[in-house]
Amino acid sequence: MRITFTPLRVGSVSQDWRSALSAEKSRTYLDALRGLETSYAMFSINLDEALGLRRNGRFGKAHQALSVTPALCKRLADPLMLLLRAMLTHAKHFRIVPHLSPLDPENFQQAKSRRAASFNGICSRIFLSQRSQFLHKISTLLELVENLAESFSYAAEELNDPSTVQPEREWDLLDASHYDLNTCLRESIVLLKCFLLALPEEQLLEFSAALNGSRIPSSSPVLAPKRHLAHRRMTLLKGQ
Repeated sequence: MRITFTPLRVGSVSQDWRSALSAEKSRTYLDALRGLETSYAMFSINLDEALGLRRNGRFGKAHQALSVTPALCKRLADPLMLLLRAMLTHAKHFRIVPHLSPLDPENFQQAKSRRAASFNGICSRIFLSQRSQFLHKISTLLELVENLAESFSYAAEELNDPSTVQPEREWDLLDASHYDLNTCLRESIVLLKCFLLALPEEQLLEFSAALNGSRIPSSSPVLAPKRHLAHRRMTLLKGQ
């Protein structure tokens, strides 16, 4: 297949967010959005229920509700990582250059997430090319989602252990992990809109296939970013 190079586009993330997609791109975007939002809603509602039961002193019911939450977290994290991998791989191969803004540490709660966002901001000032900035942001989001999903599952597992000595800390970790996963989701949704606007129409079919998991193996070494990482809201992130 002949590789085409997308010329640098003039504009901003805010302008892209307000811009209309073509009918085919809009269908791809809305399909991805509906799947992610459905998974997020199930995850968030279940966690809210568990937290509410715990606040009301119904600890047994809270743990019962929490028992299914890790699976719901994975149901959100897996397709979100697939989306990020699809954009990363396609951008590397076809040199797609969407508009973007760096991650804002203020949009995260966990210290590790804030450090990752801060490092992404530093790299956005160091990297000269917009393409390099995009690839680094996608890689950062990928690692964040993976780490946050693992952190959530670990905290839920600890709470199921009767010998856990600091349950308050684990509940706080669950809430913070959920918050930061939601931030990653919102960042990814905005980034997908910008990506689709930059994507040539003739490449949409191949990218859509990747979103369905039919072209991108998760074990591919090109998809593994280098590690640098040691409340519910549905609005746009600050600055977007």
